[in-house]
Amino acid sequence: MTKRWDIQLQNPQLQKIISEALGIHPIISQLLINRQITSVNQAKMFLSADMHSLHNPFLLTDMDRAVARIEQAKKKSEKILIYGDYDVDGVTSSALLRRLFNHLGIQTINYIPHRMEEGYGLNQEVAEFAKSQGVHLLITVDCGINAFHPVEAINTAGIDVIIIDHHEPEGMKLPSALAVIDPKRTDCLYPFKNLSAVGLVAKLMQAILGHIPLEDLDLVALGTVADVVPLCGENRIFVKNGLPYIERTNKPGLRALLEVAKIAGKKMKPYYIGFILGPRLNAAGRMDSAAVSLDLLLSENPADAYALACSLEAHNVSRQKMQSEVIEEALGMIEADESLKAQDIIVIHKEGWHKGVLGIVASRIVDKYYRPTVVISVENGMGTGSARSVDGFHLHEALTSCASVLENYGGHKRAAGLRLKRDNIEIFRQAMNDFARETSPLDKFSPSLEIDCEISLSEIDLNLMELISAMEPHGEGNPAPVFCSKALIVKSPPSLLGKDTIKFWVSDGVKSISAVGFGMGSFKDMVKLGCRVDLAYTLSIDDWNKAPAVQLMLKDIK
Repeated sequence: MTKRWDIQLQNPQLQKIISEALGIHPIISQLLINRQITSVNQAKMFLSADMHSLHNPFLLTDMDRAVARIEQAKKKSEKILIYGDYDVDGVTSSALLRRLFNHLGIQTINYIPHRMEEGYGLNQEVAEFAKSQGVHLLITVDCGINAFHPVEAINTAGIDVIIIDHHEPEGMKLPSALAVIDPKRTDCLYPFKNLSAVGLVAKLMQAILGHIPLEDLDLVALGTVADVVPLCGENRIFVKNGLPYIERTNKPGLRALLEVAKIAGKKMKPYYIGFILGPRLNAAGRMDSAAVSLDLLLSENPADAYALACSLEAHNVSRQKMQSEVIEEALGMIEADESLKAQDIIVIHKEGWHKGVLGIVASRIVDKYYRPTVVISVENGMGTGSARSVDGFHLHEALTSCASVLENYGGHKRAAGLRLKRDNIEIFRQAMNDFARETSPLDKFSPSLEIDCEISLSEIDLNLMELISAMEPHGEGNPAPVFCSKALIVKSPPSLLGKDTIKFWVSDGVKSISAVGFGMGSFKDMVKLGCRVDLAYTLSIDDWNKAPAVQLMLKDIK
């Protein structure tokens, strides 16, 4: 699909102010400006990522009430139940909070709902379980912000509730919990709104202990990256400081996971979390129970930890196989139905699709068709769905507009989950498309490529690579810088590496550099020796059997 190149406007005046104040190269200043970092203080905080720059945790509404109630639980030797979501953010939040309570000497039990049997979020049935276990306080992590009826049921059972969540509340209304810690609640003035749940648990640790134990930043970084929250502000501080602690973690479970995933000893990057560690930790919750992932992160015995890590590896292999089958089936359904492809919002459903892979399937469909997508599995007349979106379409707002036909829903701008009756699926499809046509017409859904700035090949060298490394770690909200160079001369016919990767050399008449395009085999016959091309790319180091040299990692060719 043809991409629109959006080259960021340069701001030489602000570049100069930031560069002179901090003694940094103007290109770094412009990269910061492109990421909405427009003051010297913001730039200094971003580049330093200093743990001392963290905000006061008591700026979070209800943090004082939560801390007071936890201190009361400690004083009275009360038992606390931690109720966490089944994804990586929920599991790392549960593990981090358990470690805090173990340190405080508070008796704790963990509860993670079974994705297939209980579904997402806090449920009313846990009230009876908590009461039977002698629990006095229940704390939710990564869920609960819209769990009105379950919180009432837990309160009725004589148990206090603290909600720690980062999802969008339904307007002004909040559950009747003792404390609701969520920076997205409308009355919360906390300066940084995009913390993950594990980041909020870290803030709770900071409030209770006066600091966040550095050795626990591995869990904070793991959950933050896996939940795909923007890597700016406090998230950047957690991740930049936490990645080295994953490399040298003292937690047997995480060490075993690194070993089984074959990345032990490697310099930790967000990529490894997003594509290797995260999927393995998620696999247990997708295929069976996420309790296995929690047990792994809490394990103190290396032998047990290795066995649990191997179990996750097996779950991940099963997940990959099932995911491939459902993706193939879903894409086949869309290709066979022109009316589906013509709609603004793709909504597909089938009886018996495994609920654990629906989000991944939706993401693949979005990648192919660049349309917001909802994938629904139907069982016993009830549909469970996962939704993924594109730039410019707010999923949570769209689902809110369809709330009357949904049993429940929750999520963010880009990803969401929902439940509805099978009989309402067609009504829901029509309502979603009506909302899209009114707010974001079909012709707005075209993929764009954001480019930081246009540069000449002559500017590219190892020194530039070292300069832009100050922007790491890259991820959501802080992507690897994308540059473009225009009217380059193709100096070699493209060669095909593997089945879908091309490599060729380009020159601006002064300097020649190699360019590699993964998944761009279709360009092989279009790029001719001697022709002129515009390239969009990130920069990488090619040191395969030779002295290091910069190469272009292609994002698009025109």
